[in-house]
Amino acid sequence: MTEHGTWEAGPRGLASRLLGTGALTPDWLPVYEAVPRELFVPDLVWPGRAEGTGQGEAVDRRTDPAAWLRAVYSDISLTTQWDDGDHSGSARGRSPTCSNSQPSMVFSMLAALGARPGDRVLEIGTGTGWNAALLSERVGSAGVVTVEVDPENARTARERIRAAGYDPLTVVGDGAAGYPGRAPYDRVLVTASVTEFPRALLAQTGPGGVIVAPYATTYGGGAVARLTMGEDGTASGPFTGSAAFMRLRQQRAHRRHTREYLGGRDWPADGVRSTTGLSPEEVGGWLPMFAIGLQTRGVFPWAEYYGDGSYTLWLRDVEVTSWATVDHVPGQEEFEVYQGGPRELWREVVTAHTWWQRQGRPGYGRLGLTVDGRTGEHVPWVDSPEHPVPAVG
Repeated sequence: MTEHGTWEAGPRGLASRLLGTGALTPDWLPVYEAVPRELFVPDLVWPGRAEGTGQGEAVDRRTDPAAWLRAVYSDISLTTQWDDGDHSGSARGRSPTCSNSQPSMVFSMLAALGARPGDRVLEIGTGTGWNAALLSERVGSAGVVTVEVDPENARTARERIRAAGYDPLTVVGDGAAGYPGRAPYDRVLVTASVTEFPRALLAQTGPGGVIVAPYATTYGGGAVARLTMGEDGTASGPFTGSAAFMRLRQQRAHRRHTREYLGGRDWPADGVRSTTGLSPEEVGGWLPMFAIGLQTRGVFPWAEYYGDGSYTLWLRDVEVTSWATVDHVPGQEEFEVYQGGPRELWREVVTAHTWWQRQGRPGYGRLGLTVDGRTGEHVPWVDSPEHPVPAVG
């Protein structure tokens, strides 16, 4: 830091910040220094926000190189593609589909991965190529395979990686299928969030191998999972911290409009009215959403905001059978609820939230996941695999 208490700009300043927070560990510092982030960032990017999600206005190196460099050496993600490439210009698109990830997240996941020189490493989601180059510096290019589904992203990433002096195997293909040609792997790194761990990745990880991936629930929230592969084909391990990543393309959700849940009628249609003392605010944070999502089945929320600070929390199920609304009005202690369909979705959310509270509101360090590579079954747990979380709904 400078004498005025602000972070020094540039690669050294970012390194100091990451070391200070613990995201960058001393053994990864030489790798960071050998593989500058700026080599893997295109001219036009949309910087993320330091807090929360979303992207700011575009920054273009060709017209404002100083602002571009500041963005590159800030601890923020940089969106590099919108709408699977079906987008042009400097305005934001509908959905971000590729980014150069937030450096603190990059290096905390690499630390969790624990790749060592000589390891065989599989990366799912090449993106801009920075992770693949960092891994190549760490373990040697010959030990790294990186898979990217988008041909154009793969092409530009390959060019950047080779220009930086590395030559891992770069593959265009379905990340969910992995790359069996060089299996088994000692380490597998997934850089897109999953709601289900692809069984192919577990099958291609050797006993004792480690898989690190962002895991997201249908309800919301997300965390980095660090799973260790057992001899029996089952992978298990804790969540190491919160995460918000773009979804693996093969697992993207396609939501139906609320009108389809109401059968063409006006709200509240056939919904049954009740009241609740649990504020929608209590179930809207990243951690409680994640805890609720570990317990519930196929339930997802959406908030409809109004100009006076109030909002309606909508709950729907992926089968398009059931819905619920909860109206939040600031200052109130009871909130109006309507529920329709065979499932009482708000009751399910309340049940899940109550369990989480009774467990002492466990954070990511106490929560974990076991995945059976043969059946694909996912079992979340609290404190140890012997204590599975209850299933609700």
